[in-house]
Parts: sequence; C-alpha cells; structure tokens
Amino acid sequence: MTESAARQADAGVWTLPNLLSAVRLALIPVFLWLVLGPEADGWALGLLVLSGVTDWLDGWLARRWGQTSVLGQVLDPVADRLYILAVVVGLALREVIPWWLAVSLPLRDALMWLLVPLLRTRGYSALPVHFLGKAATFNLLYAFPLLLLGDGEGVVADLAQVFGWAFAIWGVGLYWWAGVLYAWQVRKLLMTTPRRARQSGTAA
Repeated sequence: MTESAARQADAGVWTLPNLLSAVRLALIPVFLWLVLGPEADGWALGLLVLSGVTDWLDGWLARRWGQTSVLGQVLDPVADRLYILAVVVGLALREVIPWWLAVSLPLRDALMWLLVPLLRTRGYSALPVHFLGKAATFNLLYAFPLLLLGDGEGVVADLAQVFGWAFAIWGVGLYWWAGVLYAWQVRKLLMTTPRRARQSGTAA
C-alpha cells in the first residue's frame, strides 16, 4: 500500500461518523447500569435520546461530507443492533416492557445471521440495508425512550405510554417485515447467482 493510499484508509476509519457510532457502542453498558443499578431513569432517558440523535447524525454526516467507509457500514448497524438488544433486555428486566417484545427483536436478528453463510456461498457478506430496516430502527429508537418515560404516573407518562407503544408496535412489525424481505432477497440471490469461491466483500 502506498503512503497516499494508507492516508486515505486512515481517513476512512478516523471520521466523525465512525466516532459517533463508536461512542454509541461505548455508552451501552452505561445505559444498562443506569437502568438496572441506581434506576436513574432521567439519565438513561437522556442516553436513549442521544443514541437516537447520533444514529441519524452519523449517517447524515457520512453522506454530507463524503465520509462513507466500509467500517462505517459495519459499525453503524452493529451499534444499532446492540443498543436495541441492551435496551430491550434492560427494560424487560425492569418490567417496563413484556418479555415477548424483548425476545422478538433479537430472534429476528438471529434468523438474519443464519442467512450469512448462504450469502457467502455466492461471494457476499451482506446485502444493502433497505428503507424498511431503517424505518424500523427509527421507530424503535423513538419507542424505547417513550416507554421508559411512561413508566411513571401523570398525564405525561400516560401520553408517553400511548405514543411509545404505537412506535413499538410499528417498529416490531417493520423490523420483521424488513427481515422477511431480506430473506426473500437472499433466496433470489441464491437462485440467480452461481456458487463461487468464498470471498469477502459487501454487495454494492
């Protein structure tokens, strides 16, 4: 690798969008401690809001500044999935949400991971994230702060419960719908693309 190519590779890693995704990952154990330890719901709610803002901001900055990278394409969805997993487990342990909701989201992700070996038989490691997946994540990132805020008494808590469950139901539905479409895309790829030697890379 030449010196200029090395600088470009470094620039593709050390970017603000990637840093925001890394910060979101680093705050996951902090959120769990706040919810399950001192039950500092105000601070936990602030972290959830911050997560939602950074999730939108890192993608917007990457596109606006032309700082998209392979690392960012992996780091951003991983941060989203781990944050959602941490939130549903934390809120379920606090009995803010039922366990069926907590289990349904990681179960969908586990089914998606089972498709990865099939993709690799055709030379792919992943397929592009489509709009439904982003819409589902958007709904869930709004749902959980509202449900946490709704774990209380008063008019604000009641309204938060209503809107939180609306976002949660839509989010879970879209999350699974996106998973079904992803599985259908994998099926079509297996039918139309010949088997090839295993190689790394992401579908363009």
